[in-house]
This record gives sequence, structure tokens and C-alpha cells, in this order.
Amino acid sequence: MTFKRKLLQALAATTLTGLAGAAQAHFQMLYLEETALQRAEKLEFALVFTHPFSGGPTMDMGTPRAFSHTSSHGEEKIDLRKYLRPVEWQSRDNRTTAYRASIPRELVRSLGDHIFVLEPEPYLETEEDVYIQQFAKLIVNVGGVPSNWAEPQGLPVEIQPLNKPYANWTGGVFRAVVLADGKPVPFAEVEIEYVNHYVDLEKNAFGQQDYVTAPQASFKAQSTYADAQGIVTIGLPRAGWWGIAALDIGATKTYKGKPLSQDAVLWVQARDMK
Repeated sequence: MTFKRKLLQALAATTLTGLAGAAQAHFQMLYLEETALQRAEKLEFALVFTHPFSGGPTMDMGTPRAFSHTSSHGEEKIDLRKYLRPVEWQSRDNRTTAYRASIPRELVRSLGDHIFVLEPEPYLETEEDVYIQQFAKLIVNVGGVPSNWAEPQGLPVEIQPLNKPYANWTGGVFRAVVLADGKPVPFAEVEIEYVNHYVDLEKNAFGQQDYVTAPQASFKAQSTYADAQGIVTIGLPRAGWWGIAALDIGATKTYKGKPLSQDAVLWVQARDMK
């Protein structure tokens, strides 16, 4: 079967289900100010379900099902849910429930990579009558020593990086593999969105000023497809945070009697050369 025919089939499936459309522009943020650390320090996370380019509207988050950390030394996964606390998050459009987490320095004291994974409660998108669940992943490095940044975490849906997510120059290219149950997903639909506002951790809010202005609505969320091996390649034209979401790739398709879109999200940070 040709690439064109497979891609057309993927597009047709998306049209029929409507699930990917329901998930468009929704991103489960797993935010830190910095992921490439010189030395271990306390980590201040913001967990916000939002539209990052527009700075809102933001959706209410239920209590996360799981929030975990795996270090570079092969230690067992550490449950971080005890560090979560609900907050009221102010977006540009509304105020909703999000979560913050203060992770002690002791948990990231070892050199190398530290992988953080969030499994949220499914969110009901009432306009489409569809549940959305986005498994989000973020990788922190301490001391510039690379280790397990590319290792899959055994999630139902996942984006496996082929480049270090924390060490990217502006204007570079980032590659990753879309996985479902550990296997590549050919021609998966992927969206990429830039965090286009200041994230104020003191006020639990997005800043009001746009970093960039989209010339037209389709520029707010970039869309592409993985190739036949499930590999997706994107550019990073501006410094800051980029979210990559592979849409509706999970094997579980229903929740509470309604359609479910299980998406995988990976967060990538780019920095300017100075």
C-alpha cells in the first residue's frame, strides 16, 4: 500500500470518528521554567489543561490519576501525587482548576535525566460529547549528563523522543516516535503548539501579552502526520516551550459510555544561541 493511500485512509478515519477534531488545540501542560539544570534544585511544576498558544480558555482538571518520576539510575517509578495541590488558574479568558507541585531537590539530586509523567483524569469536551485524556511527559536533565531521556515509559500512548527534549537550539529540528502500547503508530495525526504567553508561577496565571501574533487561525496549532514508521519531525522556530500531541492513538476508545480520545503529549524546550 502506498504512502498516499495509507495517509488518505488515516484522514478518512479521522473524519469519521471526529475525535481528533475534538482534541485539537487542547494541550495538557506539564510546565517548568527550565529543564536543563546545572545542579539539582527544587522543581516548581504547573499542570494546566489549556490552549497554550492563545493562553486559554483553560479547562477544569480533575484529580490526576498518576504523577510520577523516574531517575537516570534505573530506580523504580516514584509516585508524586502527594506533592500535588489544586489551584485556581487564571487564563486570558477564564479561571479554572489546575494543579501545582513542588518537587523536593532530594528527588532530583542525581546527575542525568529525570522523566516526569502525568496521567490526568479524562476531560469531557461537552461541545463534542467526547472525553479527552492526554498522557503528558517532560524530561529534566541535571548537570549535562545524558542518560535515559529516550527510554519509553510503558504508557498506553506515548511520544518517544529521538532528540533530547531539553537541549534544542532555536531553528533546529526535533524528531520523535509516536507509540501506542509500545509500538509505533504509522501516520498518526500530530499537533504542535507554542506556549505563547508568560507563565506566572507566583500568580498561577498566564500573562496577557502575546509573544507572537498568528497571521491567521490555522497558525495557532501546527498540524502534521507521522510517517510510516511513526516518526514525526518538527521545526523549532522560536525559543521557549513547544507541545507535541499525537491525537486519538490509544486502544481504549470509550469512557463512561462516550467516545474517548487518548492522546500522547511531549514537551520540548528550545533556546536561542547567544
